[in-house]
Formats: sequence, C-alpha cells, structure tokens
Amino acid sequence: MTASAGNFLQDFDVTFGDQRVKILEGGKSLTLNLDQYSGSGFKSKNEYLFGRIDMQIKLVPGNSAGTVTTYYLSSEGPTHDEIDFEFLGNSSGNPYTLHTNVFSQGKGDREQQFHLWFDPTKAFHTYSFVWNSQRIIFLVDNIPIRVFNNLESFGIPFPKNQPMRIYSSLWNADDWATQGGRVKTDWTQAPFTASYRNFKANACVAGSSSSSCGVATTASTNSLTDQQSAWQTQTLDAAGRNRLRWVQHKFMVYNYCSDRKRFPQGVPAECKRSRF
Repeated sequence: MTASAGNFLQDFDVTFGDQRVKILEGGKSLTLNLDQYSGSGFKSKNEYLFGRIDMQIKLVPGNSAGTVTTYYLSSEGPTHDEIDFEFLGNSSGNPYTLHTNVFSQGKGDREQQFHLWFDPTKAFHTYSFVWNSQRIIFLVDNIPIRVFNNLESFGIPFPKNQPMRIYSSLWNADDWATQGGRVKTDWTQAPFTASYRNFKANACVAGSSSSSCGVATTASTNSLTDQQSAWQTQTLDAAGRNRLRWVQHKFMVYNYCSDRKRFPQGVPAECKRSRF
C-alpha cells in the first residue's frame, strides 16, 4: 500500500499532448494545456485496487466554454470499470458543471451533475475518491457529494475486481460540453490551462509485493496507520449524511435516478436503495 504524497515526475506518464503537459517544481505540480491543435493528459504508472485518491485542481479560468477537464479512475477493456469526475466549462460568469459517473463491467449511465458552492478557477480545491469494497464516496474539499454503494446482493455490479489507473485530461468537447453544445470554444482565449498539485494515493497498488492493504508501511505511529487505513471501512457518519443532503439539495442539477423520461420502464435498481 502506498500512503505518501505523490510526485508527478515519478508517478505519472504523459498520455497525449506532449509539451502541453508541464511538470513544475520538481514534480510537485503540473499543468495541462489545450490549444486549437490538441489537448493534453496524463495517467498514473501504478494501477490501484481500492484506496483513497486526492488531487488538488484549479480549473480553466475565464471563458472555459467547450472545454472539459477530466479526473477519473479507469480499468481497460470492453467491460471496464470507471469512477469519474468531469468538469464541464462554461462561458464567463456561468458556473462549471461537475459531472460524476460510475461504470461497472462496461455499463455506466449513472450520471449525477452538480454546480459547486465556490469558484473552482480562483484557487485549488481537493477532489477525492474513496473506493473500498463496500462503497465509493465522491468528495469535494472532504465534503461528500455522492455515494455509490455495493449492492451486489441485489444483482447490481460493483467495481471490485479490476485494478484502475488514475487519468486526467483537458480537451475540447464543444459539440456537447457547454449548454448541450450550443456554446462553442473561443479559440482566441487559448491556450486553456488547468493546474494540479498535492496528489496523494493512499491505496493498494495492484501487483505489488505487499500482501495486505491493511498496514501502511510508511506509517511511524499506530495513530497514523489508523488514519491511513481509515478509507478501507469509510462510511458517512451523521455529519457526513447531513453534508451530502445539503449538497444534493442545493447544488445537484441532474440525477439519473430522477430521470423518468430516460427510464420509462423504471429507474435503475440502485436508485430504489438509500443514497447513503
């Protein structure tokens, strides 16, 4: 299990965009850039099977319409698993849309979308996945915004067998990203830049020699070990459930579980269970 702050030089590979990916401060920070010729992206060298992944991101400022910044976990292949944050840009003064989704065994269609309660372009904010065998928790600045529970006992697939890499990218999607594709990318504003720092993977590295994810070998005290392994059984306490209710009541702008037009035969089975 790894339980240390990451380094962009050591922990990631560039996936596309070449010089549009800039690694700064000896690997402590990174920027992705998009121009009219190409976007850019990176992926982790390690694959993970369960863990807590934290990344601080500052999104494209100003007129970001047409751009999409992604940060997600994904396995490979036709029946892949995936856990998504996607940030859909907007014209100046209008809010970003934070798009979330969960794929299991190749099936997604579980979109929930939010506006944020802050301007994500003014400063860095922390976006986190907690992924254990019981549930997936999406967090923004440690506030839960979504929970996807393991409901395999009800016949609903859950991502638990396929190791996933961390991916991130910045690309042009003006055919759909902003107001259904009505607002296009303004290339006079290029290059567009998203910034990253303080990556942390407190997670089980797939294929590593460590036989257990229960012990953080970098820990110096028992309390630190407990803190580092807390994600393995993490759930929402009363305060967390209240925060989730607050976010979903005030800031959720789309929930597939409420989309009766999309699911005329009835919403997916997980929608009938507790959101916690």
